[in-house]
Amino acid sequence: GGALRSRSRPADGSQTSRGVDRPARHQGGDPKEIKGKEFLTKSKSGLRSPQMRDPEDTLRQHDLPVTAQRVSVLRAVSHHPHATADQLAEKVRAELGSISRQSVYNVLNVLTDKGIIRRIQPAESAALYEDRVGDNHHHLVCRTCGKTEDVCCAVGAAPCLTAHSHHGFKIDEAEVIYWGTCPACQKKKR
Repeated sequence: GGALRSRSRPADGSQTSRGVDRPARHQGGDPKEIKGKEFLTKSKSGLRSPQMRDPEDTLRQHDLPVTAQRVSVLRAVSHHPHATADQLAEKVRAELGSISRQSVYNVLNVLTDKGIIRRIQPAESAALYEDRVGDNHHHLVCRTCGKTEDVCCAVGAAPCLTAHSHHGFKIDEAEVIYWGTCPACQKKKR
């Protein structure tokens, strides 16, 4: 499936729009349960997050040609959630030897548009990418260092929150970013 919502991007592929691209939803299950070619694992924060089992199969399932660049970018996003495009480009260069920043942006855009990865963009921050898709989770962002962590849905199932007035909209999701100071930055302030 394609994205439920897609934000417009400048023609040069830069990430100037705010917001989150949301892929089609799927329901999570047991951490060991295999869903297609993804499996769910526990992250250090204790939340389940999908990890690409086979990037090549994932690309084929979404009718995308398998290229070294796409496979490498997909691996980088999977191993480095909440990384910026520039950080991911460094990881991809380490694997492939050479790739332009624009090529990385192009691959990230295609993977986001296909719902394989998710782009989030906290206010005043560069876009961040992750492969945890389809569960309407939220994010915690440190105001000091920018560290970003996943947090489960605020209340119940999507959209997690009830709007005071829906103005005729059929609401299917809520986007929440919690802001604060991470434990490491709290220690530094003491």
